[in-house]
Amino acid sequence: MTTTTAASAAVRGAVGVAHTRVEGRAKVTGAARYAGEIPFAGLAHGWLVLSTITRGRISDVETAPVLDMPGVLTVLHHGNAPRLKTDYVGLLGVPPDPTAAVFQDDRVPHAGWPVALVVAETPEEAREAAEALVVTYEEEPHDTALVADHPDAYAASGHMSAETDKGDLETQLAASAVVVEAEYTTPEEQHSMMEPHAATALWDGGTLEVVDSNQGVSWVRSELATMFSLDPASVRVRSEHIGGGFGSKGLRAHQVSAVMAATALRRPVRVVMTRRQLFSLAGYRSPTTQRIRLGADPDGRLRALEHRSLNQTSTVYEFVEPGAAVARVLYDADAHRTANHVVRLDVPTPTWMRAPGEAPGSFAIETALDELAERCGVDPVELRLRNEPEVGPVSGLPFSSRNLTACFREGARRFGWADRDPRPGTRRDGRWLLGTGTAAGSYGAGAAPSTALLTAEADGSFTVRIAAADIGTGARTALTLVAADALETAPERVRVRIGDSDFGHAMIAGGSMGTRSWAWAVTAAAAELRTRLAPGTSIPPEGITVQSDTTEAIGALAQKERHSYGAQFAEVAVDVSTGEVRVRRMLGIFAAGRIVNPLTARNQLVGGMTWGISMALHEEAVRDRNTGGHYAPDLAGYHVATHADVPDIEADWVDDHDPDDPVGIKGIGEVGIVGAAAAVANAVWHATGVRHRHLPIRPDRVLEASMRTPADRGAADA
Repeated sequence: MTTTTAASAAVRGAVGVAHTRVEGRAKVTGAARYAGEIPFAGLAHGWLVLSTITRGRISDVETAPVLDMPGVLTVLHHGNAPRLKTDYVGLLGVPPDPTAAVFQDDRVPHAGWPVALVVAETPEEAREAAEALVVTYEEEPHDTALVADHPDAYAASGHMSAETDKGDLETQLAASAVVVEAEYTTPEEQHSMMEPHAATALWDGGTLEVVDSNQGVSWVRSELATMFSLDPASVRVRSEHIGGGFGSKGLRAHQVSAVMAATALRRPVRVVMTRRQLFSLAGYRSPTTQRIRLGADPDGRLRALEHRSLNQTSTVYEFVEPGAAVARVLYDADAHRTANHVVRLDVPTPTWMRAPGEAPGSFAIETALDELAERCGVDPVELRLRNEPEVGPVSGLPFSSRNLTACFREGARRFGWADRDPRPGTRRDGRWLLGTGTAAGSYGAGAAPSTALLTAEADGSFTVRIAAADIGTGARTALTLVAADALETAPERVRVRIGDSDFGHAMIAGGSMGTRSWAWAVTAAAAELRTRLAPGTSIPPEGITVQSDTTEAIGALAQKERHSYGAQFAEVAVDVSTGEVRVRRMLGIFAAGRIVNPLTARNQLVGGMTWGISMALHEEAVRDRNTGGHYAPDLAGYHVATHADVPDIEADWVDDHDPDDPVGIKGIGEVGIVGAAAAVANAVWHATGVRHRHLPIRPDRVLEASMRTPADRGAADA
């Protein structure tokens, strides 16, 4: 299929036209080097040692035998590591996760806590010595189980308000003709990026250099400088190529421990996490327990909406997975209440993961909406259209643009929704029961202040320098196209350099804000440069360089509800005798503002939808309550969608223009996953007549449901 729509075709210049990645050849030939591949003279290797208990204290670290092993250079632990500054608010406006501030005391707050770093001449010697290191502990009782009625749960705000409330919920529920009340759960999920976390630290004169794989060099530089009490100007962080991050590649134990070791040894030290270590050291999506109450008139119009979400966090740092957030945007009601709660457990700290809050939250609210449609006898698409809000349901702010209705209408047309028999369990293809489902999605479209350097070279080309991060999204290519159009030149005359903190401050690659924020800075720099390049202006051999800063412009942006939207459609086949669920096809239609590069944009949207399939059917990190550790913490035991699981997936978009937005880019990194799992789950209900409120929809759960009597099924769905 082609993803060139009427919206993109109408755009002149490079933006809106499909372009292959500018770094594509370097990646497929191996010329693009990742953080763990770059050579350094005199490189030493560090291997992290993780706790084997769930909670307690370190009583002894027996370093002497290990220091006598071949190649071992040093062992860092809480008894000899430098003290770090941790009582500060970081660049993102929150305190740092103490998990990154390694070896500061003898406390062990969860299984897999870093207790030492062994440094040796080779990674093999470091690993052998790390596995031989004996650490003695004093164990303490622990609690690792997230339960819906945990007595220690409390409301927590995170990056948004903890609770919102308007109207009289109980009165509106009592007045509703139809009420849906149910609990939904999602499991712990891992980022599972292709490239593990890796960092090399070294001192070059008085400058600390860190070559890393991260989602924001400005962010990591700021955190390291503060932690180690260094002048930020004496810290340089570089991260040129990144093999995926999905929210996990911020400041972690590997960077901090590498800096400690490089400082102690005065030689380069590299620390690379193993896949198993990522399960406890790199963050994860917290499991959630969500409770939904919906009240509606007979025609499906909402009178009451309550969405409460509970997630776990660690005892050392509070992280909120705001599952109730998506309900604050998608639907309004006379009485509207949302709440995000957390409970502190003896587990690692969760972190940002693709569409944090919206991905698990959309599963709950969009499944509940589907249940409401069933009980009202209203088509699921029509029910959502009937509940389109005029303004932000909680904020009351106007929408910058909201074309979710257009997404649903176009998606329904292309998917063939009008031919759908609404009765569940009626379509068959041999042994397979067939069903279709739909769901809505939304994700915020923000921007953060950034700077960009733009140079007009003497040879007529242009060089863009910006501390952006390309985590696989195609950011280099997008910024090349944006710069080319802003300069009214060809993309071939533009070189984009990214991933270097010396280029100035820039937004991280996260929150679907990266390309929007960076493009704004690049466009502003181009406008300034063009005023310096008046006809007849001679360019000196060293070129002309300007620097932009979008802080003031972003601060002046009118307050509105700015979001990307999507309508997801899925068809599944279910074999109730084996428990197999196969997704046969998916279609996502999105309203995501200005599409810079249709080729990489489609990749992002299809990738998000693929992850939605994985979320619905496969992904589940399970902890042993006795130890707090995972069962099979690797990609053999943690199942993600593979090529065999990925069906015919189509992603496209509708026109979504905001005349008041100077950039027009909304971001697409996250919206593709929002609603995807719900669409699959709703299709499974349509195929089988059984509602699955707990992810993933494993074969054993399908089998168990198929063995219930019709009365049992009704009771389970109630």
